[in-house]
Amino acid sequence: MGLTLISGEGGSLAARDYPEVAESPRFTCALGGAYSAALATYGAVPILHSGSGCGMANAHGMTYASGLNSGGPSGTTVTPCSSLIEEHVVFGGEDKLRRLIETTISVMKGDLYVVIPGCVPALIGDDVDSVVSEFKDKAKVIHVKTSGFVGNGFLGYEHYLDAVIDSLLTERPVEKKLVNILGVVPNQNVFWKGDLIYLRDILSKIGVEANPIFTDFDSLGAIGRIPAASLNLVFSPWVAHGTVKKLEDRFGTPYEAINFLPVGPKKTSALLRTVGRLLKIPKKRVEEVIAREERAAYRFVEYMAELFMVAMPHSYFAVIGDSLTVATLIRFGANELGWNPKLAIVTDDPPEEYREGIEKLLTTNLEGIFAPKVIFDYDSHRIRLALREEPLQVILGSSLEKYIAGTENEAHHLSVSYPVYDRMIIERSYVGYRGGMRMIEDMSHAFAGPI
Repeated sequence: MGLTLISGEGGSLAARDYPEVAESPRFTCALGGAYSAALATYGAVPILHSGSGCGMANAHGMTYASGLNSGGPSGTTVTPCSSLIEEHVVFGGEDKLRRLIETTISVMKGDLYVVIPGCVPALIGDDVDSVVSEFKDKAKVIHVKTSGFVGNGFLGYEHYLDAVIDSLLTERPVEKKLVNILGVVPNQNVFWKGDLIYLRDILSKIGVEANPIFTDFDSLGAIGRIPAASLNLVFSPWVAHGTVKKLEDRFGTPYEAINFLPVGPKKTSALLRTVGRLLKIPKKRVEEVIAREERAAYRFVEYMAELFMVAMPHSYFAVIGDSLTVATLIRFGANELGWNPKLAIVTDDPPEEYREGIEKLLTTNLEGIFAPKVIFDYDSHRIRLALREEPLQVILGSSLEKYIAGTENEAHHLSVSYPVYDRMIIERSYVGYRGGMRMIEDMSHAFAGPI
C-alpha cells in the first residue's frame, strides 16, 4: 500500500508536494486483493510468502476497514506467513516456503491452499511455481502471481481468478440457466457479501441460477462449476474484463459487461430484461416478475417519499469510491432520487484505456440537467480539496470523508466505499428493488434531526 502522509494545517505534507506517494490511498497492492479473494473462498487457506509487515497490513487493512469485519477462520493473525527477513533476501526463501506449506497442510484443514507471494520473492527470484508443484499429490495448492508491484488490489482479484482458471478448472457440460457473477471484489467493495447474495436472489426470480462463487459454503464446488455456466456477468466498468475474455477463450462462455450494480427498480428491471434476453427466458415470465416487484417496491417508497422530499429535495451530491460504486450511485441518485450530481471521484485507479468510457458512463443518460465533474484520483488530500470547492448537501464516500462532510461542507454523509470503519457491514446491500430504500434508511441518521 502507499505511504500515508498526515497533512498539517495548510497541507504542509500534502501529496501534491510528493507526487510519488499518496495520502490514505483507497486500495491495497495486488497481494491484498488476492488475499481478500482467498479469504472470501470458503474453505481456502491463504499462505503469504512475504514479509510479516505485508501480511499484517493487508490482514487488518483489508478486513477491518471493510466495514469492521474480521478475516474469518484463516484471516488476520491466523494466516500462515513466511515472514521473510534480510537473510532470505540474500539466500532466498524457497526452503522456508516449502516448510511453511508442508506445516500448513498438516495443521490447518482446508479444501484449497493459496500461495500468495509479495514483492521480495519476485525480486530475489524465488521459484514459487516449482515449490508449489512439489505438493500436487498432497493437497490442492495453487500459486497466485501477485508481487505487490504488478498492480493494485483490484488486479490482485483478477490474478487470483487467473490462477483458479489455470490450475483448477476443466471442461464441464453447460447448464442452460447457470450464470457466474464476477467483478464484485471482496473487501474493496465493502458490500460484497450482501451484493452477491442479493444478485443471486434477484436472478432466481426469473429462474436463473447464479454462481457467485465467494458466498457459498461449497466454494470449491462453485469454482468447479465456473466452466458450466451459459453466461458470465461481470459487474464492473473494467475489473475482471480480462477474466471473462479468458473464460470465453478457454471454455467458449459468452459474457455481458454490466457497468453498475442494479440499485432501485429501474436498474434492477433492466438487469432482469438483459439476462432474460441473453438466456432466452420467455419475455412474459420476466415482465410478470418485474411488474410484481416494481409494484411492491414503489408501494414502500410511499412511506418515506414525503419526508425525504422535505428533508433533502434535489440535493447536490458527490460520490467517492471505486468505479463500480460511483457508476452505481451516481445513476441511482440522479435517475431515481432526483438529486443533482456535482462530483464523481473515481478512486480505483482504472487503466488509462478504460477512463474515457468510465467518464462517459458517469456523465450520460442521466435524468436531469446536471452531469457531474469526473475526477480520477485516490489521494485523500486532493479529494478533500475537490470537495471543498463544491456546494454539497450529500456526500456518499468512505469513512475518510466523514470529517470533511461534518466540518467543511456541512453535508450529510454515508460511508459506502472502502475504507469503512465507522459502521459495521455484514450482509448489508443496496442492490435490488428495495435496495435504494435501505440506503435512505441508513442515511436517516444524518438528516433526521430532533423533532
